[in-house]
Amino acid sequence: MLIEAKRLAKIYANEGIETPALLDATFQIDQGEFVSIMGPSGSGKSTLMHILGLLDRSTGGEYRLEGRDVVSLSDDELARLRNEEIGFVFQAFNLLPRTSVFENVELPLLYDRNSAENTKERVMAALKSVNMEHRASFFSSQLSGGEKQRVAIARALVNNPKIIFADEPTGNLDSKSGLQVMRIFQKLSEEGKTIILVTHETFTAEHAKRILRMMDGRIVSDESVANRRFADQENMLLK
Repeated sequence: MLIEAKRLAKIYANEGIETPALLDATFQIDQGEFVSIMGPSGSGKSTLMHILGLLDRSTGGEYRLEGRDVVSLSDDELARLRNEEIGFVFQAFNLLPRTSVFENVELPLLYDRNSAENTKERVMAALKSVNMEHRASFFSSQLSGGEKQRVAIARALVNNPKIIFADEPTGNLDSKSGLQVMRIFQKLSEEGKTIILVTHETFTAEHAKRILRMMDGRIVSDESVANRRFADQENMLLK
């Protein structure tokens, strides 16, 4: 079992007022699954992703990652685990604008003491996996939105993480670029990566194999996708 959550909760307290953002979240995710977390704004999906991705701590419940009790880890231990096991892709790309594509993808390796000898090979392999190796010397500011997101995926992959978290990764993209990104995620899933995708769009969520639907901080359903969408087929329809 890769991820095991039991009664996860996140409650924000401000001047004596408590605001629940996540309540009683219980589920499991196996290695290699492609799961969408879906819900409207304010449903708690990003809060859940931040906790699962070790960017934030829960205020209640249990969270085990590969059997390890995450709640008991120190901040330094969480940071090390996050850098070694997890990659992130965000809607806004979060690339450094006047820095080359190569240097953007290289960034996570700067925190890895064991990466010095094969940095170039790892960066170029990550770029090749998203068909962006020919843009390695370009500034990220010279790229289209779809190209920026593919570089962001390469950066998430460069440390060879077990889990990729993607927060609204197609939100700033046109339909064709969005399908290219979903095709990459589906390919990574087929290769054994665990993909956890956060979205408010049904169309995007249905590219996964399973959907956790959220409302008002709670998981209201957990179901396999009956009629899964495949980006390769949909891309053909756009041509």
